[in-house]
Amino acid sequence: MKRFISFEGIDGSGKSTVSKLVYKKLKSDGYDVIYTFEPTNSEIGVQVQKYIKEGADPFVISFTFIADRILHGKQIKKWLEKEKIVICDRYAESTYSYQGAQLKDIIKRPMSWLQDISENKIPIPDRTFLFIIDPEISVSRIKNRDYLIPFEKVSFLKKVQKNYLDLSVDKRFLKIDATKKIEEITKICYDDIMS
Repeated sequence: MKRFISFEGIDGSGKSTVSKLVYKKLKSDGYDVIYTFEPTNSEIGVQVQKYIKEGADPFVISFTFIADRILHGKQIKKWLEKEKIVICDRYAESTYSYQGAQLKDIIKRPMSWLQDISENKIPIPDRTFLFIIDPEISVSRIKNRDYLIPFEKVSFLKKVQKNYLDLSVDKRFLKIDATKKIEEITKICYDDIMS
């Protein structure tokens, strides 16, 4: 059974919906499970959200995200030491993919640079579900949100998804066709966690 599970994918891919459903199913089945997310609702995490909405400098967003994650990672480690299952909606790969796309024309090899900063500072998930969807479909799913952040544009999300795919070579990644029915995806994720 996997105990630290992250859900990744571009905006509108359905990962938040499915991660919550998986969490509820685990909880109803009697497991000691934590649901968490990034950016967190800590003081630093709230600052991350503010910087994103303001379209702040990509370096500022990147470093704030990483600071939030290092603190979050310490909390995740404590939960895991208490033998809880941890479900996380967005984690390190979000920063590598999104901020990697932001920094693409500013520094060389931005994703590697971001990974190097985080190396040995955060726990690594047992499984990362990567939700794959055409960015045009994902944007059509979120167009009625009260507020769209600057990242939620098709052209940008295409770059982000390419980064996700470039990152997902490790065996801990399981790619999910995010156009499948939510119930089907939830079952795929739940069964994989249990195996």
